[in-house]
Amino acid sequence: MWTLLQIELFKIFKRPRTYIAFVAISVIVLLIQLAFYIDGETYVQFMLQNIKDMFEIKGRILNGYLICYVILQTLLIHVPLLIALIGGDMIAGEANMGTLRLLAGKPVSRTAIITSKFIATTIYTLMLLLWMALLALFVSLLVFGRGDLLIFKSEQVVMLESADIMWRYIAAFVFAAIAMTAVAALSFLLSLFAENAIGPIVTTMSIVIVCTILTSMDLPLFNLVKPYLFTSHMLGWKAFFDDPVPYTSVFRSAGILLLHIVGFLWLSVVIFKRKDILS
Repeated sequence: MWTLLQIELFKIFKRPRTYIAFVAISVIVLLIQLAFYIDGETYVQFMLQNIKDMFEIKGRILNGYLICYVILQTLLIHVPLLIALIGGDMIAGEANMGTLRLLAGKPVSRTAIITSKFIATTIYTLMLLLWMALLALFVSLLVFGRGDLLIFKSEQVVMLESADIMWRYIAAFVFAAIAMTAVAALSFLLSLFAENAIGPIVTTMSIVIVCTILTSMDLPLFNLVKPYLFTSHMLGWKAFFDDPVPYTSVFRSAGILLLHIVGFLWLSVVIFKRKDILS
């Protein structure tokens, strides 16, 4: 298994398109940081305009923690597309090149093959999120410094003290890793049904978009399925910035995402073991 995993990781990071996601995240994060560095005070004043007459705000509001929160809100909506670029290519890409049949003919179980490919996809996903964490959090702290975090929610304003923030970001990134792994598992599953990576990538994003629309519409029919859609729980990382943190709902969301991951992987193994590989 370890040898197979090494081979799959080599395949992933040998392809130039693998680094598209890293470059895209780097550019977006650095542009956001540059924009805040140049004109961040204007953003802060706009953010405070509704409460500055009622409260006296002291301290450094524009700090690395605030920048990181804005970046997470912006990027974690679009990261699934970047993850699907790899997940959707793991099986379909090999089928397109004609190497899948050769791989399946080796004296290795198909379960080991599909599991190693999925683990490699998960490692790529975690590395991408780790890269985003390094840029969004630590570079922002280096440039903008530390301070209390002021968050405006729909019905309340949350103020978190500087000493009570870092663990929340660590927990938020761990939760985001689970959510993004669910997307990777979905694109990985869909990759089994195609011989070109474009199909699984487009289908994955279509499913994410459709399910997101369903979760945002407050209709009785949709309310029946919302709790079971993985998209309903992908933004659960935001709960770590509530005070107090609603741990019950966070663990429930994480559990549902993990069930989706296990389900998608199980289906992938079953389908691949029965798949008649002709390419």
